[in-house]
Amino acid sequence: MLRWIVICKHEVHEVRLTTVMMLVLKYQHAETHEAKAEVVNLFMDSMACINNWDLVDSCAHLILGDWLLDKDWSILKALAAKDHLWTQRIAMVATFTFIRKGLHQPTLEIADILMDHKHDLIHKAVGWMLREVGNKDYQTEYDFLLPRYKTMPRTMLRYAIEKFNEPVRQAFLKGTL
Repeated sequence: MLRWIVICKHEVHEVRLTTVMMLVLKYQHAETHEAKAEVVNLFMDSMACINNWDLVDSCAHLILGDWLLDKDWSILKALAAKDHLWTQRIAMVATFTFIRKGLHQPTLEIADILMDHKHDLIHKAVGWMLREVGNKDYQTEYDFLLPRYKTMPRTMLRYAIEKFNEPVRQAFLKGTL
């Protein structure tokens, strides 16, 4: 465990990325609940080292999201409420696992928490996850966006509606819905 913490603090980004990928593999190949819990605890203790968009996007849903699928996921709301960019992105991207299982509520609730965020990297993550919800359930995404689209950050909206048909996408962009 100490070795992981030292490596995840390495100054070379690619070393940190490789380490995160190894942690994902360790989680995926863990054969017991206890072994998975150990990886999740290590992940949670090391969140300060997961400090770039590609590090977050490579592991949040595969470790934390997967772990929380059959558990109380309110920790994601707590992470989203923290004043820390990468922790907030982890919370959002972790919901990708829920989306893949057809569970949209976690994504929508985290998106609401982050709706007024100032950072473009959060706008992109929220928009991406909303788009993924729409890939599974168009109506759920549409209904979520309708009361929010005029006030949400433009980048978030653009990412969210990227796969909508062109007339609907343009109506969202022009604010004519």
